[in-house]
Amino acid sequence: MTRNIRILSVVSGVVILVALAFILFSSPSLYRGAMHTFANQGPADEPPTIAAGLTAPNFTLTGLDGKSVSLAGLRGKVVFLNVWATWCPPCRSEMPSIESLYRAFRQQPDFVTLAVSEDTNPKAAAQYIRKNNFNFPVLLDPRNTVGEAYNVSGLPESFVIGRDGRIVAHHVGPYDWSNPDIRSALEDLLKAKTG
Repeated sequence: MTRNIRILSVVSGVVILVALAFILFSSPSLYRGAMHTFANQGPADEPPTIAAGLTAPNFTLTGLDGKSVSLAGLRGKVVFLNVWATWCPPCRSEMPSIESLYRAFRQQPDFVTLAVSEDTNPKAAAQYIRKNNFNFPVLLDPRNTVGEAYNVSGLPESFVIGRDGRIVAHHVGPYDWSNPDIRSALEDLLKAKTG
């Protein structure tokens, strides 16, 4: 990926997050209606995408630590959800920035980082996480239930879910989640009591 494409990717991601946050906080009903309409557009043979503004589908998965995590149980918190796999080179290149994001927000009780591994062999995910000394929570999804529920079209794919359980932002492909502008947008989202 060339430097210009990376810069364009970062700038577009920041613009999307800022615009979505602004719309969400300035006119929630308009936002929900517009996003619902947008999500249902597209060719008839393609499943609708999970667009910002829609309710995030619930799931319950087991983590590498053996504990069960339910998205519904995290209502009231801001959730960063990343869908990935060890066999995916862009996923692996993104992981250090997810670790950086996790470390930056781990003291925030209302922020949760979840990395959902779509590996069919859960041991592969555990070995990869341990080998690279990543500390963020990893959930195991060998049956691809989250990928199907969220209509994931490629890995990695990330979602920011607001306190109300609605998707605030959605990004397909690798991204530098350690970007200061992203952190600032997430801090603003955390300061808001709704969304």
